Amino acid sequence: MIGNRITHRVVDGVRIPGTWRPIFIRNGRYFLTELFIYADGLIDCWGLVTLEEFEEKIRTGWVATALPDGAEAAVHGLASWKFSEPRNQLTPDLLVAEVRDSIDQLNKRPDSTGRCLAAVDAFLADRTEENRAAARTAFLAVPETQRRYTLGDMDSKDWPLRVLVAGPGGRTYLPIDPPVTQEAYDSAIAYFEQRARWKEQQRTRVPADGPEVPYAPAVHLAHSFRSEPLTDPGRVGLRNEYPAPITVGGIVHPSVADAYWSLSIAPPGTPAAPGTLGREGWEHARTAVMTGLLRAKYDQHPELAEILLATGDATLVYQDIDSAFWGENAGRGRNWTGRLLELVRSELHMRRAGIPGL
Repeated sequence: MIGNRITHRVVDGVRIPGTWRPIFIRNGRYFLTELFIYADGLIDCWGLVTLEEFEEKIRTGWVATALPDGAEAAVHGLASWKFSEPRNQLTPDLLVAEVRDSIDQLNKRPDSTGRCLAAVDAFLADRTEENRAAARTAFLAVPETQRRYTLGDMDSKDWPLRVLVAGPGGRTYLPIDPPVTQEAYDSAIAYFEQRARWKEQQRTRVPADGPEVPYAPAVHLAHSFRSEPLTDPGRVGLRNEYPAPITVGGIVHPSVADAYWSLSIAPPGTPAAPGTLGREGWEHARTAVMTGLLRAKYDQHPELAEILLATGDATLVYQDIDSAFWGENAGRGRNWTGRLLELVRSELHMRRAGIPGL
């Protein structure tokens, strides 16, 4: 299981995704290190090898799955120790099977778990003994260390699967399990029928929040030098320097940008930031100030609010030639203006939908 263990290597300018897992390398003594597994099937165990060469590394003991009592081990630059009554959880075959699964997952292909569940679905659709045998074979092909996770249900673990593929009167792969009774089998069938209903509900359910990643493409708001308002400004009107006067505290400012810089300067008699003309503490308050100015702009200019609303739920990428804080600037900036425009847009949508503010 890859989880959040994501890495990559670059080959001829192409990014090859990968993952890693802890492993012991035996080079004189045992070293705890990382085994890197890549989508193209290469594996780094202190040197890139193919899957077949990796199996040979296991066979010769370079990659260790058995740790003898009393053997010396180390982590480079951290610690060294001796094994005392070690309990080994992996066998060579298990490790190879798990690595093969990782390669499938990196390639977005069904791994042994996916193939098992597909075989189970085939059996449930047509409950012949031939299909049950195929499902059992696919289930036993899942590495034993991963079988309990096959259903993604840590309450039932793999019990329904064990029972389903064994059938009434059959035995599961666990010697401690009793022969499968008809009652246990019927319970397993009911579990899978309920699981199928739940999966169908999940498939057809449309979440109120919509997709996690918007389908709308990003909108780029490039720098503009417009000094006069336009009859139809389009997205240029979303720029902070666009000439859309706003009134703040009884003072009319030519644009959001003008208002921002005017407010940033410390009035006479007030504390200034050391070595500058700026207000003391301005850097900690500036995003709140900008939020207020953007709200004022789109409240006082409904025609520009319509342009902002028309961007839907697109990511707004703001370019600012003077500031990597306010602009995205080809991935080198923080894009705070774009983020705050998205916030104000969401508030405008809330108002239009009649949702009460908090």
